[in-house]
Amino acid sequence: MWTEDPVFRRDLEKIASAQFIPWEELRGKTVLVTGATGLIGYTLVSGLIYANRKKGLGLTVLALVRDEGRAKKRFEEMLSDPDELRLVVGTVEELPDIAEPIDYIVHGASQTASKAMVQSPAETIKTAVFGTMELLELAKDKGVKGMVYLSSMEVYGHPAKGHKVTEEDIGTLAPMNIRNSYPIGKLQSESLCCAYAAEYGVPAKIIRLTQTFGPGVNYNDTRVFAEFGRCVREGRDIVLRTKGETERSYLYTADAVTAILTVLLRGTPGQAYNAADESTYCSIAQMAELVAKQGGIHVRYEIGNTGNNGYPDTIYMDMDTAKLRALGWKADTPDMPISARR
Repeated sequence: MWTEDPVFRRDLEKIASAQFIPWEELRGKTVLVTGATGLIGYTLVSGLIYANRKKGLGLTVLALVRDEGRAKKRFEEMLSDPDELRLVVGTVEELPDIAEPIDYIVHGASQTASKAMVQSPAETIKTAVFGTMELLELAKDKGVKGMVYLSSMEVYGHPAKGHKVTEEDIGTLAPMNIRNSYPIGKLQSESLCCAYAAEYGVPAKIIRLTQTFGPGVNYNDTRVFAEFGRCVREGRDIVLRTKGETERSYLYTADAVTAILTVLLRGTPGQAYNAADESTYCSIAQMAELVAKQGGIHVRYEIGNTGNNGYPDTIYMDMDTAKLRALGWKADTPDMPISARR
């Protein structure tokens, strides 16, 4: 993908041109990114490399990856200069030795597949908690200038319909619900970040991301917006098996990257920041109708038994982003037809 895709190229240019990001603080620095081959991780690494070349920052990115072969394919066009991008092969649960200095850490490695959260809940929690502990220990040992942990809107549980969710809200999560292995693991990791900030002075910050979309989403991604996009591309009707009552905001991947960098460089240690494009707030049913209208297809409802599908119950997640916007960040979701989004 890299710079050949005009949509992705535009996104990289937008990231590199963001005036609210203090790019000079990254000059000559080394940034470790975990979860680097994922949707957000890949866009982040690409954005950093693009900005590095455009601005001549002398930046080094270390990308922690589990599968070296897959990573080499994914980052093929960016691996020409080892002083710019290097792959570090290993896992967050058992970090490999990293000899060089590290100035900043973006910790995005996490279980992301809903079915896996149900099928492998213990591993989901282990990756979250043990992985975050390893990264925080590394941050302490290296004396990093900043670290940001990528958390999730799911930590808020089930806010009431019509309630604007701020970072001070406390969610209710049943520990006996196996699907909650993911948000509870995130909460535990957030607590670790705050503990290391308070006790050891590690400059760890937290960003709570809503659901993200943008270039690079796997064609077979199981999230609803991906399914809606496939329906448009394949010319088939959208079939909803629930009433589609869940409401949330979304976030474009390039905006997620600028939000992450803003929190990394401007955020306060031990604090959490919501990240969402509030203008996108809608229900799943509303999104389906909008996509269908623009894509020339229809929406059909076939409501049946939805138990054990791995997805959370109906939620109303209207996230307040005032705290993040106070750091200078703003969303800039591109205006383009549904059929062009992928």
